[in-house]
Amino acid sequence: MFRRKNLYFNLIIGFSILLTGCNPKPVEYNDNVLAFGTFIEVSLINLSPEQSERVMEKIRKDLKYFHYAFHPFKAGPTGRVNSLLAATGEFTSNPSVIPLIVKSKLYNRQSQGLFNPAIGKLLELWGYHDELAPEGPAPDEESIKLLVKQNPTMQSISVQGVRVKNTNPAVKLDFGGIAKGYALDVIMEHLKQMGVHDASINTGGDLKVIGQGAKGPWNIGIKDPREDGMLASLTANDGEAVFTSGDYERFYIEAGKRYHHILDPRTGYPAQKSQSVTVVHDNAALADAAATALFIAGPETWLTIAKSMNIQQAMLVGRDGKIYITPSLNDRIQFRKSGLDISVVALP
Repeated sequence: MFRRKNLYFNLIIGFSILLTGCNPKPVEYNDNVLAFGTFIEVSLINLSPEQSERVMEKIRKDLKYFHYAFHPFKAGPTGRVNSLLAATGEFTSNPSVIPLIVKSKLYNRQSQGLFNPAIGKLLELWGYHDELAPEGPAPDEESIKLLVKQNPTMQSISVQGVRVKNTNPAVKLDFGGIAKGYALDVIMEHLKQMGVHDASINTGGDLKVIGQGAKGPWNIGIKDPREDGMLASLTANDGEAVFTSGDYERFYIEAGKRYHHILDPRTGYPAQKSQSVTVVHDNAALADAAATALFIAGPETWLTIAKSMNIQQAMLVGRDGKIYITPSLNDRIQFRKSGLDISVVALP
C-alpha cells in the first residue's frame, strides 16, 4: 500500500513539472464594433474574460463618441462647427474637435494642400457625405469649378485654445481622411492605461497594433486594388499603424470611368494617378492623412510629399498597376503575387 501511494505521488509531481515547463497558449479575445461606417475588428491578447469585456466596453464607448463627434453632416460637435464656419467670424468650439483641426492644418501644410479636410462641400456635391456610396451621375462641371475657385482650405481656419476663426465661407470640414487614425491613436493610449499590452484594432483594413498577437508578431495583409486577395503582407511592430487609401472602396463606374471618393482639391475631381497607397507609421492620424495625400499626388510627386510629411515607409500602386515602394518598407514587405512591376524609389 505504501509503495503504491509513493508511485501515485511521484506521477502527480512529474505531471505538475511537465505542465509548469510548458508555455500556456495565449488567450485571444475577438469582437466587432460598427462605427465610422464599417465593422471594426478588435483583438485582445492574454486578458481574462472579465478584463476583455471591460476593455471592450471602453472601446465601444470611445468609438461611439468619436463617430458622433466627428460626423460632419449630422448633429454633433463637428456638425456644429461646420454651421459656425459657414458664418465666418470667431466662435467657441467643442474641445473634442480642436485636435483634429490642429492636426489637419499641419498635415494640410506639409502635404502642400493635397490633404484637405476643408473640402466638405465638394464631397457633399459628389454624394460622398453619406455612409452609402453614390451611384452617379457625376456633378456638373460648373458646380465643381465654382467650389474649387472658392479655394476652401484648412489655412483659412485659425485656432487659439478652444476659440476658432474662419475667413472663408466655402470651408466645410470632413475628417474622413484622418478621423479613424486619430481615433486609433487615442484608443490605443486608453488601452495602455488600462494595462493592455497586446491588441489590434482594424477599421476596415486600416489598423494599429500594440505588442503582438496570439501566434507572434501581427501579420498584416495589404489588399490588391484590382484583384481578389492580398497584394502583399508585412509584420507590424509594436505601436505601428498601417493605413491604405484606394479607389476600390467607395466608387461607381459611369461611361467606363471610375469615380471614387478621394477628391483632388486642386481639380474637384477624383484623383486619377493612383490605385492605392499604403503608409506605415507609429502615428495613425499621420498615416491616415498621408495615405490620402500621397494617393492624390501620384507617382510623379508622391516622394516629395512623403518627405515633407516625414513618411519613410510607403507604397504606391500607380494607375497602370506599377508598384513604387520606399526602401525601408521594401526591406520588410512580402509580395504575394509574381510578375509584379516593382520599383524601389528613395526619398529625395
